Amino acid sequence: MRLTKDTSAPRLELFDMRGQPVHLGQPSGRRSLVCFFRDAACPFCNFRIYELTLHHQALSEKGLDIIAVFTSDVAAVKRFVARTPRPFVVIADPSSSAHTAYRIESSLVGKFKAITTRVSTLLRGLRMVGLAGLNTSNLLPADFLIDERGNIAEAWYGNDAGDRIPFARVHAFLEAPVPAR
Repeated sequence: MRLTKDTSAPRLELFDMRGQPVHLGQPSGRRSLVCFFRDAACPFCNFRIYELTLHHQALSEKGLDIIAVFTSDVAAVKRFVARTPRPFVVIADPSSSAHTAYRIESSLVGKFKAITTRVSTLLRGLRMVGLAGLNTSNLLPADFLIDERGNIAEAWYGNDAGDRIPFARVHAFLEAPVPAR
């Protein structure tokens, strides 16, 4: 069963690529976008990381923290994602504990749908990761907008391997007033 709007985000302690603790779902006084990715070699995921890197400054200035969680081990995340410094938190979750807590879904049909309908993104991503991008799991992506109190403002479960929350929805979330306590 998917997580839904207006519920508390699952609270987990994970560690980023520098070994620093990251508290997912904890009230922080800032809004966050928690992005769940497939394998570190996923071409769709790497293209989205590229987009997040481009948009990071504008989103951060509006008060948004970005957290990217991959189901790969640290070595794979360093090889494919973190080889370029990222201005946001990147987490390797090889046990998939965070993916399980946030109820991330899997679909072979969703994987093939992305391959056949998102060819441009696939090719851009393959240029980033090479042929390793052809051997990825069937996990689907998911994005969660989490408010200052640790509540889910929006849960976006991808319908295919390249389906991510649109940046327009992220900006709308940041422009909405902070709810009264």
